[in-house]
Amino acid sequence: MIKFKGIAWSLHPLFVLIMLTSVITGYFIELLTLFAIVFVHELGHVIAARGFGWTIREVKLLPFGGVAEVEDGGSMPSREEAIVALAGPLQNVWMGMAAWTMGQLGWWSADWSEYVWRANAMIGLFNLLPILPLDGGKLMHAWFTRTFTFHQSLMWGARISLVLSGGMVLVSIVPALQAEGEGIQANLLVVGLFLLITNWTYSRHVPFLFLRFLTNRGLAASKSMARGVWALPIVVSKRHSVAAILRLFKRDSYHLIVIMEDEGSILAILPEQQLVEGFLSDGKADRAVSELFM
Repeated sequence: MIKFKGIAWSLHPLFVLIMLTSVITGYFIELLTLFAIVFVHELGHVIAARGFGWTIREVKLLPFGGVAEVEDGGSMPSREEAIVALAGPLQNVWMGMAAWTMGQLGWWSADWSEYVWRANAMIGLFNLLPILPLDGGKLMHAWFTRTFTFHQSLMWGARISLVLSGGMVLVSIVPALQAEGEGIQANLLVVGLFLLITNWTYSRHVPFLFLRFLTNRGLAASKSMARGVWALPIVVSKRHSVAAILRLFKRDSYHLIVIMEDEGSILAILPEQQLVEGFLSDGKADRAVSELFM
């Protein structure tokens, strides 16, 4: 692990395994090129995130990209998340175009030029698949948070990523089941299994991720009020549980909780901070919201 500019950079064990394999098979130069491509790809994410003032703790490099651990998960605007996610594949665009140009000008051999631009195309396009933690998965999550509640976006992101990564595993073994017997696509199988396990773990951690979102909600609410934004009301009955109301929160909105009596009169209007702080203070999510002010 190397720490640079306050960010810990490390190699995922999967990348280390591929490095060892490349040394044994004599493809070390190709591996170094792949490493450089992945590093620049991830550097694009880091520069964009730093530009928005994000705090990045660690970047773990994988053969097809990287995973960045940010400090304030869920509190950043969805627009920023989308831009940061796109910043990686955009690096592959200019690197691929540069490699192709080098070949056309005769500065690189045709074979090497083709290898580099194809590697960039493969990494860039693969990362745009709508599977977490790939860039396409993050774009999907950013879009979901603009359309659905934050809790729904976590759940649907995990479900879709599980289905697609499972499909990747199936596709990798289908050739071995056919009459021609072409064999298992080992690279696709390894990546598919990695994504499947990662998203299984992610799905199990959804409650923790939602809790982190709520914990950082106070900072996001302060920023919203400082800018002066329209509040999005959430209208509920006094018998609604705190947990049910929290799951109605949207990422890019500031909420006022309007609590209604059965006959239709307004019992109370709570700012979202009061609801979140009431939950975080004792963790009693199943109690009725009316208990917060009674």
